[in-house]
Order: sequence, then C-alpha cells, then structure tokens
Amino acid sequence: MASLFAQLGYDGLFIGRLDFQDKQQRFRTKTTEMIWEGSDNLGSSANLFTNVLFNNYTPPPGFCFDILCSDEPIIDDDRSPEYNVPRRVDEFVGYVARQAENYVTNNIAITMGEDFHYQDAHLWFKNLDKLINYVNAKEDSNLNLVYSTPSCYLKAVNDANLTWPTKNDDFFPYASDPNSYWTGYFTSRPTIKRFERVGNNFLQVCKQLYALTDLGPEDKVDLNSMREAMGVMQHHDAITGTEKQAVAEDYARMLHLGIVECDIITNTAFNKLFTNNHLESTNPAPQVNLDSCMLLNVSQCEVSEKSSNFVVTVYNPLSHPVSLYVRVPVTGQTYSVKDPNNKDVVSQLIPIPASVLNIPGRFSSATSELVFRAVSLPPLGYRSYYVTGSNKKSTAQESTTESGELITLQNNGNKVQLTVSTGEVQLFLDDKKDLPLHQNFYYYTGFTGDNRHFFNRSSGAYIFRPKQKTPITIAPKPVSEVYKGPVVEEIHQVFSDWMSQVIRVYKEENHVELEWLVGPIPLEDNEGKEVISKFSIELETNGTFYTDSNGRELLERKRNFRSTWEVNISEPVSANYYPVTSRILIRDTTKNVEVAVLTDRAQGGSSLGEGEMELMLHRRLIHDDAFGVEEALNETAFGKGLVARGKHYVIGGTIPPVGASLQFGSPGERSGPEKAFISLDILVSSR
Repeated sequence: MASLFAQLGYDGLFIGRLDFQDKQQRFRTKTTEMIWEGSDNLGSSANLFTNVLFNNYTPPPGFCFDILCSDEPIIDDDRSPEYNVPRRVDEFVGYVARQAENYVTNNIAITMGEDFHYQDAHLWFKNLDKLINYVNAKEDSNLNLVYSTPSCYLKAVNDANLTWPTKNDDFFPYASDPNSYWTGYFTSRPTIKRFERVGNNFLQVCKQLYALTDLGPEDKVDLNSMREAMGVMQHHDAITGTEKQAVAEDYARMLHLGIVECDIITNTAFNKLFTNNHLESTNPAPQVNLDSCMLLNVSQCEVSEKSSNFVVTVYNPLSHPVSLYVRVPVTGQTYSVKDPNNKDVVSQLIPIPASVLNIPGRFSSATSELVFRAVSLPPLGYRSYYVTGSNKKSTAQESTTESGELITLQNNGNKVQLTVSTGEVQLFLDDKKDLPLHQNFYYYTGFTGDNRHFFNRSSGAYIFRPKQKTPITIAPKPVSEVYKGPVVEEIHQVFSDWMSQVIRVYKEENHVELEWLVGPIPLEDNEGKEVISKFSIELETNGTFYTDSNGRELLERKRNFRSTWEVNISEPVSANYYPVTSRILIRDTTKNVEVAVLTDRAQGGSSLGEGEMELMLHRRLIHDDAFGVEEALNETAFGKGLVARGKHYVIGGTIPPVGASLQFGSPGERSGPEKAFISLDILVSSR
C-alpha cells in the first residue's frame, strides 16, 4: 500500500486500524507518525509519511453531532437552562490534551465523522462552528481550532522539520482485541475472490484488444462498464468478502454484466484481426462468434461440448512469448488438434472427476477434458488451434490407468509418488535435491460465542478464531485414481463427499499443480468449518516464512513475533495468519532449499510449525462476529452450501542470490505471478 500510494504521488497516509497492542506501544513511545518504507527494491521513491489516527476516524467521545448519534449538542444561549458552553469546551480541551500527549508536534488531527455521517451536514457544521468559536475564545487555552484537510495537516507537520521513525514491514495481522484477529477475511467468499481476479484478467485483455484494433467510442461504453465493475470490486467490503450475501450476489452480477459487455469488444476485435489476416483472399472473412467459456472452472463450455469441430483461440496478454496447457470440456471419444500451420498437436483426453460432474448448478454433458499445449504464443498476440472430433475410439489419445504399490508421475525436475496401500502422496520437487513434501486437507472448527465480550468472540466474515490449535484431518487416506498420457499425468483424490483434489504433472512444466475442490461444507453437526490445505516438508525454517501482500515483493514473517513490539498472543493460530495474494514460501538456509506455493486468488496462510505451510481454502460458519455484517458467513448456491474450486502451484529449488529472493524468488517462482495473476484468454468458436 505504501509503495503504491507513494508512486501515485500521495504525500501521506492516515490509518485507523492497526493492532491494538501496536497502537498502545506507539502511543506510549510517541511513534504514532513515521516514514513507511514500502519497498526495499524501489528505495525512497516508495516511502510514505504515515499517521496513526488517535480515535480511528471517529469523532471524540461525546462530540458526534450527526443525526445517527445522540450526543449532547452545543447550547450557547446563556438564558437556556441547558446552556452548556463552558462545560463542553472544557470536555473538548481535556480530550485534545490527552490526544496531544501521543504526538510530537504541536499540530494534531481531530477527526469528525463516521460511516454514513453528514446526511444532515447542517447539524454538524452548526455545532462545529460553535465549538471552534468558543474553544478559540477560551482565555486560558493555548488551542487554535481550524477546519482543515489531510493535506494541510501534512504540510504543518512537514514544516516542523523533524526526523521520523521508520517502518519497513506492514501492519498485518490486525487484532482489535486479544481474541479478535481480522484474518478470516483473507479467505472469506473464495469464489468472489477468484471471480475478481478472473475479471481483472479479462479487463486487461479487453483493454488491449480495444487499443490494438483501434475500436471506436461506441465500444468504449462496453469497456467502461467492465472498468466500473472492477472498480467496485476493489471496495473494502467486496474483495474482502465482508459484505452481506445479497450484496455479494449483486457484486457478482455487476462483474458478470461487465464481462458480457467486454465480450462484445473481444468478439469485435478478433473479427477485425481475422479480417486483416484474410486480406489476401478474394473471399471476405466470415464473422466468427467466439465464446469466452467463463464456466471452465466447472468444466463447462457449450461450444466445445456441442460441436464436433471447433477452434480454440488463445490470446497472450503478456509482453513476452509464453506456452500453456489448454483444457476444454468435450463429449466425444477422439479428437485431433492442429496448430495454425496445420501441424498435428499432441493431445490427451482426461476424465472429469465425479466431484466436478456433481457440482451444484453444473449444466453440462461433458465427461472428459481435451488437453493440449499451446506453444510460443506471441506477446499481445494469439494462435488458433483447430479441433476435429470423431466417434471412433482412439487408444493413442486415452489416459491409461496404472496399478501397483508405488506409482510415480514425473516432469521436468519434479515427481509425484503415490503409495497405493496408504493413499499417501509425496511430491519430490527437485530431482537434484531430495525434497519429499506431504500434503493433506484439514479444517478448524469455528469458535461460537455471543460477542458481548471479546473472549466470547465468534469466528465470522472478518474474524478467524478456531476452537482448537490443531486442525482436524478430513481423511487420513483418500481414494485415488491415476491417469497417464503423453501430455499430463494426474492423480484424482477423493477425501470425502465434499473434499477432493487433482494432482497434475504436466510434461513441460517445472511445477506440480494441485486443483482442489471444497464443498458443500457440512453443517449437520452445527459447527462452522474453516478448511485448509497443509504442506509439510523436512526443512529447518527457524519460525520464519514469507508471504506477499502486493503480488510483487515478499515480506518476512516470523511466528509469534512482531518487529516493533513485544507481542502477547492469545490466539496462536489466527495471530500467525497473513494475507497471501500470490504466494507463500519457506526456506532452509542450511540445505539451501526453498519451497513456494502459488495461489490463484487471495487467501489466508501461515507456517505454524517447522517446515510447514498452510493455506485456507474455504469457510462456512454459523455465527456472525459482530463487526458489521450482521449475518453468518454461510454461502449457498443452488440450494446447497457453496462449492469452491481452485489451484495451487508448488515449486521447489535452491535459494536465489541475495537481492533477488525477496523480490521475485527462484526461476520457477518468477513465472509464478503469471500463473497466479494473469490467465491467458481462451476463446472457443464453432467451424
């Protein structure tokens, strides 16, 4: 945040929410104002003056003059029995004196307002005018009250020409009391978080194609619709998942409509590109209707399912060539794939797992996915692949199953071993270093209370508060099926009727892909559940792990530790949870090894033990946490608990040189942000 705001030209930042222990420490030491160093990589250009507000952003107690408040107004008619100017002035002066004790200059900012205030602004300003007048007229007071702005305050503080303390990490995690760590919203509403990221990918593609094909102002209306929807999704109660259910559904509706309108631009742009490429022909290029197949997350695409012959067009929005694996749902038994040069492309059919087939709201007849590799996609360019179906069964394209006690899947430097008798899967992440990694699924039971006192705080949309320190295993031994072929090798795992996973090893990739599916999370036992994926590897990490909070640079985290104060922790699990925008990483400096897990959406994560990483996937709770949502985080869809599906990418290797590690990481990890943030646009059309 500091880095972004500084580069945008802001002079300062005012914050109200920071850990209550951090705030108490800063008040005691008069370090409520500081230079926040936002980026080691960018240096001083990312520094930002930061002020910790005394009373969040609310008025002083007793001085809220809004129609939503019931505080005593300023009565300055000395003939009235309710005349209160001397007393109210003394009360305000006393408050200001208490606030001033925590700041080092003779200028302090008194905030006057709250959420939804100033609906009747006259009531506010009538009382503020009186307050300013009578405080400034008080003979024995050294106060001078003025209407001001953040910019004016920053200038006054800057004119003091002081040397300020610095801060070079961030303010996570935030606790408002000993039992209320605001770390649940890092994961809340996981499908909205994913939809927002998909929406951003689509917006970037839409903007690029609009510019590349020189579309007119009539198309800009559709583009602006998508821009506005994505702007709304950045709201602090949208992407966070801390809105009411009806509001979340409205956000999703707005984003869906934006995508539909942006789809008009992509179709117009591609047809223009197709026409330009067709100029040498005497026949005009036919108009093509391209489907963005926005339901690929449930393995559903109408065109590829209903057409035996279709075209898959893949657009690369990046500034360099890339290759990627394409998966489209199909109903046939055999397909041939040809590239733009009419050369055969190796492909493979993989059965769609039963857990995906049974997702509520999935309306598809596809039972398999066609998988092939799109190679050397040009920057800001596209390639079209031509798919032809046949009813004849082909063994060359089938995925074979394998039996035996030990089954191995392998690609460039990585292998996955399944022990059939136990169901245990080990991921070996580097063929030069023996790095066996174990992964399984667990859940925490959400604490329930009446929220009247902080020690009775419930787990909710904002708050993550588990009942137990140790999570509960969903299934010690999953049921597994193995599929192998020329393109990809997969293990399909079923842990329960609401938890499954596919482990993928693509032939030409340097990572292992884990595609998880959670839900509907059961509530029959009247217990809320918060589901995690946990990774364990034999590394000595000294209580240290790394997460990113801006998708770019990594921040060092230490278990049960805060860099600026001696922390007292009452919630050992949630107090160590941090936001993971794109990746979480652990390293062993003795072995010169690091392992990273990349995410496809924002999630909460931690390392609660040596050599461990965990990421929270989904939450379904039965109580509100009393921080404003006023309803339990209990998402449903199609009459059942919400199902969430997503991906993790696991990469391991040697620790990169000093200076590169905290910015981008190892070579494998450097490609991670592309997988985590930028999805190539896949469009399907009939032919």
